[in-house]
Amino acid sequence: MAQNSFFSLDGPLDVAPGGGQCRAANFSGLANVARHMGRDPRGIVERHGMEARVLSDPESLVAPQQVADVFEYCSTLFEDPLFGLHMATVQDPEVFGCVTALCRAAPTFRAGVRCLIDYLPVVHAPDCEVVLIEGRETAELTWLVNTDIGVNDQANYQAAMLNVKLLQAIGGPGFKPSWVSLSAEARPSDMPELERLLGCKVTGRNPRNSVAFPVHALDQPVPSANRLLFRLLGGYLERVRAAHSQSTIDRVESYIRGSLASGNCSIDRCADKIGISVRTLQARLSSEGVKFSELVENQRATLAKAHLSQRNLSLDEIADRLGYGEQTSFGRAFKRWTGMTPQQFRASC
Repeated sequence: MAQNSFFSLDGPLDVAPGGGQCRAANFSGLANVARHMGRDPRGIVERHGMEARVLSDPESLVAPQQVADVFEYCSTLFEDPLFGLHMATVQDPEVFGCVTALCRAAPTFRAGVRCLIDYLPVVHAPDCEVVLIEGRETAELTWLVNTDIGVNDQANYQAAMLNVKLLQAIGGPGFKPSWVSLSAEARPSDMPELERLLGCKVTGRNPRNSVAFPVHALDQPVPSANRLLFRLLGGYLERVRAAHSQSTIDRVESYIRGSLASGNCSIDRCADKIGISVRTLQARLSSEGVKFSELVENQRATLAKAHLSQRNLSLDEIADRLGYGEQTSFGRAFKRWTGMTPQQFRASC
């Protein structure tokens, strides 16, 4: 029963967003900005059909339409025609999730951009498509949303600033965008501010949103390259991508694995993460002949055996990771699952 692995992950640490969803990380910093302007951030998101927790939980899932609508509303509320751009100046590229860390660890600028293209739709916003267009002298990183969300000028301002920041992070201190094109029609009086913050020439009313840079930059090494991190995180994100095609049970199990340690593992939060109602989730699980509580127990048993076999965690730490308030509760549950105490199971491995 002994395991000889260096490390392991039983699956994705969190449920990846599905179609019509994106991570709430786009709202990072919104609460502070709203309070600074004398407004209630909770009221802003609740006005658009979201719970207040999206302001503090970047892994919460929301609709791209809600992000666009909140940003447009804030632009009007704060009388700031460049609200999305200004929001992004107080954010960092980690808004995009762990794909940013992978880009920073890539060996070359091209590989980093490739990671953004491959994994941004997987871990952050499935309806967002990123494309690299290579010309003889200039390359363009282009983005679009493959669904109609109406007016989204502010969201595109935010995306432009975050994409420039990410490209600067993987390109190093010498990276400078050649120009930025935006589908939004910015007022002439706003152009100096756009160009000052983005650090290059900006044009509006374009058919696509792009950040352009010299094509030779693609072959430059990334200053923060880390071969080990690139391989490990790349392998993990491949598993997350594979999870997109999994069944409801697979997605629920992924949620359970990622939330047990938080103590907030519930069917209500699971349904919210997956993007369906609790009733629909219960019906889907019932059609598969299982209950949510049974899946929780099964995942706890599986993870407990794995942790005990690897011997690197104490019983208290394992109990905590499985969402038990005390070791005695974990011990009783483990004996119910296996007929052995955790100590007996560990000794037999």
